Amino acid sequence: MDKMILKLIRRFKTNDPFIIAEGLGIYIRYADLGDGTRGLYFKKLRRRFIVIHERLPEDWRRFVCAHELGHDRLHPGFNRFWLDEQSYFHAGKFERQASKFAVRLLTAGDSPARSETLEELMMRNGIPKEMQRFYF
Repeated sequence: MDKMILKLIRRFKTNDPFIIAEGLGIYIRYADLGDGTRGLYFKKLRRRFIVIHERLPEDWRRFVCAHELGHDRLHPGFNRFWLDEQSYFHAGKFERQASKFAVRLLTAGDSPARSETLEELMMRNGIPKEMQRFYF
């Protein structure tokens, strides 16, 4: 996962998930996804889409974009809707992996300064504090 992230950062010269997604040809859309859904990733007619809940604050939008980008890079060919409806496979593993990808992408090249807490590192990188458990 770390090598993949470094390749993306080198290729696009940034760790901004919006710029990386655009560079990979992934369309980003905003919509009201209702309560409980912050974002989703899907493919349709060979096009890839990231949909982000339009009422999220900016730090969550950035994290959700990075998380959904993680699905694109880590889980090609998997469809969450199919997994939920047609299989007995637990999708939680894929969600944890995508969240870990997001945290590592957004903190790439950065580490806690002396006497800085993990929460402060996350805040400095615009990562919601609820996601700090995916740092390790």
